[in-house]
Amino acid sequence: MCELCTEKTSHRSIASSAASATAAATASATLRSHASPHDFPATTGQKGRKTLIKGGHVMSMDAAVGDLEIGDVLIEGSKIVQVGRSIEVHDAEVIEATGRIVMPGFIDTHHHQFETALRSFLPNGLLFDDGSKHGQPNYLEYILGKFAMVYRPEDVYISEVFGGLSQLDAGVTTVLDVSQIHHSPAHSDAVIEGMKAVGRRGVLGYFEGYGPDLKYPQDARRIRAEHFASDDQLLTMAMGGEIYLPDLDPLMLWNLGRELDLPIALHVVGSLGLQVAMDRLSDRFTSKHIFIHMTGMSDLAWQKARDAGSHISLAVPIEMSMRHGMPPILKALEMGMEPSLSVDVECTMTADFFTQMRSALTLQRALVNQAAIEGQQNIPDLLTSRDVLKFATINGAKGLHLDHKTGSLTPGKEADIILLDGQALNVAPLNNVPGAVVTLMERSNVESVLVAGQVRKWKGALVGQDIDALRSRILESRDYLFEAADLKVKLFD
Repeated sequence: MCELCTEKTSHRSIASSAASATAAATASATLRSHASPHDFPATTGQKGRKTLIKGGHVMSMDAAVGDLEIGDVLIEGSKIVQVGRSIEVHDAEVIEATGRIVMPGFIDTHHHQFETALRSFLPNGLLFDDGSKHGQPNYLEYILGKFAMVYRPEDVYISEVFGGLSQLDAGVTTVLDVSQIHHSPAHSDAVIEGMKAVGRRGVLGYFEGYGPDLKYPQDARRIRAEHFASDDQLLTMAMGGEIYLPDLDPLMLWNLGRELDLPIALHVVGSLGLQVAMDRLSDRFTSKHIFIHMTGMSDLAWQKARDAGSHISLAVPIEMSMRHGMPPILKALEMGMEPSLSVDVECTMTADFFTQMRSALTLQRALVNQAAIEGQQNIPDLLTSRDVLKFATINGAKGLHLDHKTGSLTPGKEADIILLDGQALNVAPLNNVPGAVVTLMERSNVESVLVAGQVRKWKGALVGQDIDALRSRILESRDYLFEAADLKVKLFD
């Protein structure tokens, strides 16, 4: 028996139902604005207003636009209208970007945001108990089997907000939130309201839930109609289409996703024994499918996925740490299927994208370098920093079917832009822009963030957020979750 489970949290009490109701009713009130700095560009993103990001090192991630050693980006309202070496405009608010790298925001194609309150609980755990000496504690038993079962809508909401803001602070401007917490319509609505409160681009991944009030998957129709009737908004929707749920036919889920014209996302993990199911379903793969992990799959499944135009999302640090199987980065590239990157679960690993990019880069290069040392023939090309930047930006947009809106600094796309400090102590002197972003930078280098043209982070601080109040709320939620799950917060092993 894991010692994490042997003692209840005695110094905390479960909030009363009245207090819980009050907290839920005042959820949005915690997002109080602080006084903005005197130079904050307050009108950005507004219809008809122009913003000029001036004098930065522009890395557009669009081959047709290219890179500019010194360049400008002009925004009108929510959209990029021009990228050039020196843009002359006299009616724009100017953001000085000297010494800053100007690039599209990062795109996370798989993140279980509802687990934010459980950060670092499972740093050494595996995905499931495989009968080895390493099997306890594990993710399926503790995170999904114990904690997830006791989540209230207010717990879902605060984890969505706190986790979303944390990623926004780190330059992640778009997320696919794989929310396996749809225990009731109220839980589903809490996910959506939390995503809205963050103010970044997002895709609600409508996955499973549990309990007597469960309305999954049929509630997808209500959610689509109420919250996502238009695809031309900051938040959109994807259908969870898992193949391992015992009482649900995956084809029924996939057909529902097709009926609602949604991307279909699912976990594909070889160590869970899903190879046979994937082969059986492979003739039904489509370009709307997003396969998460894709470890341990047969050549047939890979060929069918490639031929269908399906997308692969890799969570390299988690896959390596939690025994999902070797991240199939070599296989994906061999098949001509450039992946996107995703963070998966913060109960085990950080959700920043610098970690994701470095992990993908170093794993692929380690595998190829070892093959070269061993004298193998016809070895693949080594990944470069720019390659993994593509994974982290435009590839993610393509995988989520949002590349018409985001993923590159292309005129006509939404202005989802980050400014990275290239003069910081850990970067200067700046000698190579892609290399500096991937091999040197961290979240502290994310100086400013814009989503749809609106500044969400300015010179190192999130805008309009009362982080102290939010921190208090997620601590209260954490305490409730541990108490309700009959577990103890233990700060040391």
